[in-house]
Amino acid sequence: MSTSSTKKQFGAISALILFIYIFLQLDTSLDITTQWQIIQGNVEQDFEQVDWAYSRLPKLVIALLVGSCLGLIGSVIQQLTLNPLLSPTTLGTSSGAWLGLIVLSIVWPEGQANYQVFAAMLGSIIALSLVLLICGIRQFSGLSIVLSGMAVNLLFGAITTALILLNEQYAQNLFIWGAGDLSQNGWDKVQWLWPHCLIAIGILLYAGKPLALLKLGQNGAAGRGLNVKALFLVLLVFGLWMLSAAITMVGVIGFLGLVAPNLARLIGARTPTSELYWSSLLGATLLILADNISVLISLATFDIVPTGLSTALIGAPLLIWLIRQKLNQDNNSSFQMIVGKRSLSRSSISIIGGMLVLIVFISIFSHFQNNQYVLHWPNSFSWQLKWPRITASLSAGAAMAVSGVIMQRLIHNPLASPDLLGLSAGAVLAMVGCSAFFGIRLGEVGPLVAFLGSATILCILLFLGRKFRFSATPMILTGVALAAFIETLVQFSLMKGTEDIYDILRWLAGSTYRVTPDQALLLTAVSAVLVALTLSLHRWLTLMSMGRVTAAARGIAIKPSFIFLLILAAALCASVTALLGPIAFVSIVAPHLASLLGARNVISQVSVSALIGASLLQAADWLGQTVIYPNHLAAGTMVAIIGGSYFMLLLLKNRQHGRS
Repeated sequence: MSTSSTKKQFGAISALILFIYIFLQLDTSLDITTQWQIIQGNVEQDFEQVDWAYSRLPKLVIALLVGSCLGLIGSVIQQLTLNPLLSPTTLGTSSGAWLGLIVLSIVWPEGQANYQVFAAMLGSIIALSLVLLICGIRQFSGLSIVLSGMAVNLLFGAITTALILLNEQYAQNLFIWGAGDLSQNGWDKVQWLWPHCLIAIGILLYAGKPLALLKLGQNGAAGRGLNVKALFLVLLVFGLWMLSAAITMVGVIGFLGLVAPNLARLIGARTPTSELYWSSLLGATLLILADNISVLISLATFDIVPTGLSTALIGAPLLIWLIRQKLNQDNNSSFQMIVGKRSLSRSSISIIGGMLVLIVFISIFSHFQNNQYVLHWPNSFSWQLKWPRITASLSAGAAMAVSGVIMQRLIHNPLASPDLLGLSAGAVLAMVGCSAFFGIRLGEVGPLVAFLGSATILCILLFLGRKFRFSATPMILTGVALAAFIETLVQFSLMKGTEDIYDILRWLAGSTYRVTPDQALLLTAVSAVLVALTLSLHRWLTLMSMGRVTAAARGIAIKPSFIFLLILAAALCASVTALLGPIAFVSIVAPHLASLLGARNVISQVSVSALIGASLLQAADWLGQTVIYPNHLAAGTMVAIIGGSYFMLLLLKNRQHGRS
């Protein structure tokens, strides 16, 4: 081991000791001697001593256990897949565990005392199974695995939001759960958690040798007698068990499982066994540091700050730095969509137009009367409720689809979209932040605030993406990091429990329920102007999609044109997000379907994508009003379920196409 690595590792141990010392000293007047006496069991009947013994000390033990487990799980996943950018978060298992816990709390509240870990485990297994189904056990490197995990996260997140909205009586505890909180009130949780973490000892002692063989590749390891599938199954099941136990106790803590193993390799962990040990130590170190930051922020702001928020504050910048260090344009993973027709036929145009007319017809004339589904002309009252929703969903679907076309052509990436690159998340953060922290109602915030949020994320992406010339993997992974960080901030806003919390949650679901006639007309006008502007700039888009050299040779001013078109895409996204909330997958699915139908030039792709996007979102809105009547599901939830399922099917077909 080199001297440099030894110094780094000594520094890591010193940092853990220092952070523990700070943890024990923050916001207390007890000196070290008194604290040591309390640890030995000599607790006097003094409130501060009792609080330190039954709140601060178990919180430290929980942080050490959870941080170590998350770091270890992250290292196991990255060594199994030979992918340094995977973790429980990017594989979707964390969102699966959280969904499992929420389903249990709603369906069987009495079972929470004994079966939480099993529910979280089942959710994690379902999420991981979906990812494995899409990518296969031999395809854990490259962009497809990240996209699969993101699709699962978005899909499970939409289902989670729908369940919370339909069961509001459980919501407040779930918000605290989602934000990640280490607070303790006694030793009960520690006594429950530590036996579940004993699995980590077996992994540390026995997993090193088979993981070392796996570095030869799956075929090479199998040739030396290693049962690769059994290794995957055993380690993933044990890892998901510890993950489920941790999430059951403290909620969702992001980034640790991704960052800790990378930092372990950075400080000189060269063998699989040493990486497992150092990942565990660094996971605990980062979580204690995050909790110290939470306490300091709470003392300064007189507000409770969950540890999950501080973890994101540390983890998101570290993840972006790791992406910039580990990826470059040369090793960037390619991803090609399946090619469809070469030209757009009249029959395809007729089908698209007919589908749109049919969807609008059903939305206008369908009603429920006496629990029966009937078709008839709407009366004046129902018409006043229906037409703003129909108008808004059609306009929003078209706008999001066109935004996706612009971004995909500019970045030369068929998966570029406001969802995957974080522009929607930027608008969400701006809107929710104004509502939660400044008391401004969402309806009063306006599109300008949403646009500023999207524009901010866009500027960050442009700044960070220049190194990679805006290639797919680093851009999307950076968007993942930013979106995950923003999601944590949103969870913190929801945890505050303001009186507008359900307005925020309904808006986050992407609902047309409260759209007023004026808002619907405004969105239609803005979308029409922006889409028309996009069509008028078809020459720019055509040449820019052919490459910057070609565009410059044809007289296009590259930099200002590129920035203006990206701003146009952000404006389309922000105008929709400001009114309806985040709408996922439309901006990916609609352009792809248009290309499959043969819409290859800019004018046809923009036009057909707009029609498909309008049809898709309107169909989702109608289904949301119908499938569980008299309850409603938000259009954003339904389109995430429909679009997410299609997106995962698309990734699966791409895998099969790659085999052939």
